[in-house]
Amino acid sequence: MSLKFYSDLQKLSQRLCSICKFSSKNYPRKLETIFSFPMAVGEIFLAAFIAVLFEKLASAELIKLARSEGIYSQLKKWNNTLSQIQAVLVDAGQKHLREKAVELWLNKLQHLAYDIDDLLDDLATEAMRRQMKQESNYANTSTSKVLKIIPKFSNFTPRTIMYGRKMSSKLDELTTKLRDLVEEKNILGLNNNVERSNRTSRRLEETSLVDVSSIVGREGDKDALLGKLLGNASCSENVGIVSIIGLGGIGKTTLARVLYNEEKVKDHFELMSWVCVSDEFDVFNISKAIFKDVGGADQKFENLNQLHVALTEKLSKKRFLLVLDDVWNEDYTEWELLQRPFVVGAPGSKIIVTTRKKTVASVMDSVQAYPLGLLSNEEALSLFAQHALGKQNFDSHPTLKLLGEGIIKKCGGLPLALISLGRVLRRKPNDEEWEELLNSEIWNLQNEGKILPALRLSYYDLPPHLKQLFAYCSLFPKDYLFDKDELVLLWMAEGFLYESKGGKSMENLGREYFEELQSRSFFQHSSDDKSQYKMHDLINDLATSVAGEFFSTLDDKMNVEDRNEALEKFRHLSFIRQEHGIYRKFKFLQRARRLRTFLAMSVMTETWQKFYLSNKVLVELLPQLQFIRVLSLAKYSITEVPQSIGNLKHIRYLNFSKTGITCLPKEIGDLHNLQSLLVSGCVLLSSLPDTCVKLKSLRHLDISNTPKLNKMPLGIGGLTSLQTLSKVILGEANGFKISDLKGLLHLQGQLSIQGLHSVINAIHSKEANLLHKKGLCDLEMEWSDVFDDSRNEKIEYEVLEGLRPYHKLRTLKILYYMGMKFPSWVGDPAFVCLTELTLRGCKSCTCLPTLGHLRSLQKLFIEGMSGLKRLGSELLAHTNSCQGIAFPSLEVLEFKDMQGWETWSINGGHKDGSAGSYPCLREISIINCPKLDVVEIELMSSLQVLHIEGCLVAVLRSMVGVSPSILRLTVANIEGLTHLHGDVIEHLGAVEYLCIRECDELKYLWEIKSEACEILVSLYDLELDSCQKLVSLGEKEVNMGISLKSLRHVSIKNCPRLESYNCPNSIEKLVIDNCQLVTSFTLPTVHDLPSTLKILEITSSHNLEASLLLNNFLSSLGSLYISGVPNVRSFPEGCLVHLTSLVINHCDDIESIPDKGFGFLPLFGLRSLNMNYNKNLKSIPHRHLQSLTSLEQLSISNCPRMDYSFPCGLWPPNMSFLLIGGLKKPMSEWGLQNFPTSLVTLYLSGQNSGVVSLATDEEMRTSNSTTSLPFFLPSSLTFLEIFGFMDLESLSKGLQHLTCLEELVIISCPKLGDLPDTLLPLLSCLWVGCCPKLQERCHSKKGNYWPVISGIPDLDVSISYEVVKLRH
Repeated sequence: MSLKFYSDLQKLSQRLCSICKFSSKNYPRKLETIFSFPMAVGEIFLAAFIAVLFEKLASAELIKLARSEGIYSQLKKWNNTLSQIQAVLVDAGQKHLREKAVELWLNKLQHLAYDIDDLLDDLATEAMRRQMKQESNYANTSTSKVLKIIPKFSNFTPRTIMYGRKMSSKLDELTTKLRDLVEEKNILGLNNNVERSNRTSRRLEETSLVDVSSIVGREGDKDALLGKLLGNASCSENVGIVSIIGLGGIGKTTLARVLYNEEKVKDHFELMSWVCVSDEFDVFNISKAIFKDVGGADQKFENLNQLHVALTEKLSKKRFLLVLDDVWNEDYTEWELLQRPFVVGAPGSKIIVTTRKKTVASVMDSVQAYPLGLLSNEEALSLFAQHALGKQNFDSHPTLKLLGEGIIKKCGGLPLALISLGRVLRRKPNDEEWEELLNSEIWNLQNEGKILPALRLSYYDLPPHLKQLFAYCSLFPKDYLFDKDELVLLWMAEGFLYESKGGKSMENLGREYFEELQSRSFFQHSSDDKSQYKMHDLINDLATSVAGEFFSTLDDKMNVEDRNEALEKFRHLSFIRQEHGIYRKFKFLQRARRLRTFLAMSVMTETWQKFYLSNKVLVELLPQLQFIRVLSLAKYSITEVPQSIGNLKHIRYLNFSKTGITCLPKEIGDLHNLQSLLVSGCVLLSSLPDTCVKLKSLRHLDISNTPKLNKMPLGIGGLTSLQTLSKVILGEANGFKISDLKGLLHLQGQLSIQGLHSVINAIHSKEANLLHKKGLCDLEMEWSDVFDDSRNEKIEYEVLEGLRPYHKLRTLKILYYMGMKFPSWVGDPAFVCLTELTLRGCKSCTCLPTLGHLRSLQKLFIEGMSGLKRLGSELLAHTNSCQGIAFPSLEVLEFKDMQGWETWSINGGHKDGSAGSYPCLREISIINCPKLDVVEIELMSSLQVLHIEGCLVAVLRSMVGVSPSILRLTVANIEGLTHLHGDVIEHLGAVEYLCIRECDELKYLWEIKSEACEILVSLYDLELDSCQKLVSLGEKEVNMGISLKSLRHVSIKNCPRLESYNCPNSIEKLVIDNCQLVTSFTLPTVHDLPSTLKILEITSSHNLEASLLLNNFLSSLGSLYISGVPNVRSFPEGCLVHLTSLVINHCDDIESIPDKGFGFLPLFGLRSLNMNYNKNLKSIPHRHLQSLTSLEQLSISNCPRMDYSFPCGLWPPNMSFLLIGGLKKPMSEWGLQNFPTSLVTLYLSGQNSGVVSLATDEEMRTSNSTTSLPFFLPSSLTFLEIFGFMDLESLSKGLQHLTCLEELVIISCPKLGDLPDTLLPLLSCLWVGCCPKLQERCHSKKGNYWPVISGIPDLDVSISYEVVKLRH
């Protein structure tokens, strides 16, 4: 290689020097529209970008590489060119506002800076590779004399010569581009500029800002809206809608929060929910969020109907307040669908809607729209003073007041703009700086993209290094919850952070930068989780506008196929996860060859939700991303990482968390620049390659929640840069040693140490030096759960004693420790930050440490300590303690699996109710403690939740008397419990939820009717489950239930001896499941009282009377579910007219449904109808189906005697879901069915169908008779399941017209042998099971369909018979 290589590099270095002096006084240009969404180049943050490049150029390793190639002198020839560029940057930074050509020139310069960085990174990586190879050679050579003899010739290999030529060629290309930029700047007439002089300034003395919750100028608005919320204005509907309308940033959300947290409001409404709606009006997700807020469990609903039925149950007769924040939806149909469950609320219920659009309020029938105005000049001045000066007014700064008034006028009284700009000026105390900002040219720009000039100014005031960090946030969608540490790792990987000369780490530097952005109002704490952050929509818009063409976010609405030219310009790309990642879309991304960032994103997902991506995408895409630095495919169900990952030499951040991978390839060790490797939540991951030891740059290795990973790679303790190592597994012989933690000086965050039983020398535990690892927050210490003779109690005590951590620990878990006692540091009050402590499986311990002094402890879990027999006051504190009240912050206390525990006694307890220990305790669980029979503890007036399970009845009797405020009581598997005695019931006056399960000795709940009714005045929800001897609720009264006036929900399951149940007048939901001897349940007689029952579910109760549906009390039913009740023979006509959901399954004696049986009249709103496995059902009023405009879900299957006239081509016009088949009329004779275009989900059951093939689109067009055609699938389908078609042979042509089909499931079709020869364009899920011929053709190695289907993300062509049975 010639000296030209180094010369070119030196030229590049000098040019970067000049660019680094780019002035921060730059103003934005007008926005351009790129790809039909607003993105503009805006401010070019070259100064910060290039400052980092200079750090790289100064690297000793890079200089050493250049010298070893003999090209050092070549780099000195670039000074003149760089200085020419340097001289005009300030002028260009101002002219690009008005001159498009200058803007384009700066844009080219930014692209060139990226290319330069890629080249420098390549050089640095090569230098690192050579150094590591030399170190490896040294380690493997028996004598170092050989290396001393040939140092000058060791680098001259064919590979290094080829590498040098390649780099020289790239340098030539960059030199040409720089030369072209110099020529362009001469043509543009850019003038040389003198750098702006630094003005000496003195900051104003900092004062405490007023709390943001004290809103300026909104008291009148607050009072007016409180009147609307709490007033008794007449309204024909139970629920009133109050809309707050105004500009973005005007304070709508803030005002709604003030109202939501007002004590009067909290006292007035029984249920409350807050939902951030934003751009996508997703009825299911919004309903699910409301359901959770009002007390629903985090459960999975198969469809919207199930969710709405459950939500209706929660809201019924309750006065509730819902806040729907930031609503944009203008579609009345969607709003009408969302609000259906709301109508059951009690009168006075309210919905607050915040929106920027008046049309939204109109669509939502808001009769109480409230337009929120701008602040008055006086109010705006006060708010501005608070944030700019830290004072209520400008009285102490009269010279700034006039300038402030001018700025306020330009802000237009918008609170968000005033706050943001005030934070900017808080750092600018001089009059000149205020005046300069007031007269800035930015105010004269058009307000394109709806980005206020005031917000732009808050961006342009940022120092260059913060500008690029902020612009990077444009990759995150609106309403994204930011995790500070996650974002810092991404910034670090992009090269935005660099080790400071003061020794501050990149991570700490990034956190400081984040906090500075937060202090300037670019980030706000999430209202739901204070550890996470959000961006205001306007701030997000601002980030997008300044990010330019270098950043892009793709979602499912964007067509990447039309953006080939732009794809080549992208450097940073994020994409919103979809359930199924389309292979075709990812294939087009291969053209974005200069990508540095590839991030999978989602705003909000359910914990159970999965995302699918074909492994083929990785195999084909990764080799194209040669410049990638950040790659995140977290939460995708990918199963393997291709070996080509080792070619991504620039990569710093690799995230495969919560994927299905089982291992990582050994090529991962070739990623010399890798800083963060995240595989958290990969529950199938069983190994890491030993090549991980080569990752010398690795700083963060997150292997938390990887239960199958039970061995650490050899030498991992040598990665001394590690800050995150979430888990270590100590091994025998050559495995990881506890002393290996000694060299990991920078560990922080979470650390789980597993396999501590292998430590046989306590000295080694001290060598781990946990006491000086000050960054550790969450620590878990785990021994083996096998207690055998190989373990030594004394050694384990000494080991634990030597593992004392730093006192700022937040959570601590000690698992399966065999020592007889705990070291003194466990429970030491010096641990002032400890909030959660778990002691589990420590079987040899006979006593607990004193824990009462831990003043921040909120949760305490004691589990599996079978050696503990007595628990007394020693747990709280020493008797002569001066530490104050014991457990002052404890909220949750749980004892579990304590097999030897007999006594819990605290002498001197405060039985009189005065303040004692546990002042904040709200929840106690005592589970599986079979010997505990003495409980003598003090009163705990704050206790609200009590769970007693697997204990003697004495524990229940003692614990219910501990608090008069118990709201939720769960009792399970209690020995000796035959009924709730009077001394138990007398303490349950506040109980709202009572659950009794698995109490096999329970015969009835109580003895005396009057006693129970007088005390259980708050009981709302009663659940009885698996009580084998339960005969009735009351021993002496047969009509017990009717008198419990507060009772709303009753669920009785798996009680085989229960014979009857008497429903109270107030019942709203009744569930009776698998109670075989129940012959009847007595319903109230409706006279003057209205019927209250909304939901009735009866399953597997074979002896129930046939007349159970004939009671008028059922007239109010909205949901009826009957399954496995054979005595039901008839259905009431014209009674159940309010049904929205009806299920009749496995009812063998029912023969027909009358015309008016379940709201077939178009007047009513039946939305879901299911009739399956009713072997004698002959007729339903199917000719009325067409008038059921509300019906969305229909299921009629396996009813073999159904009248031959059904189906007849008449369907509900808005039906979207259909399950059908197994009827008397074979499907082969159905002909054209005229399914509505709304039908998207279709399940076909093929029993006795006679279908051999499906009709094609061409046959439909050319046939003269629709009745003789095979079954024809509607083209609107997105989901299709075909099950049990024994004669079906071909699908090759019958599916070709399904261009919208996304998911296809084919099960139990033994003769089926083919699929379409070409992949359906949107197909992203294919499951095949019990179809031997088709499965053979789909096999990954020899099947001829494999090349067609291999790119499908969710692909399973070998579904087992067990899964098939589970699905059907």
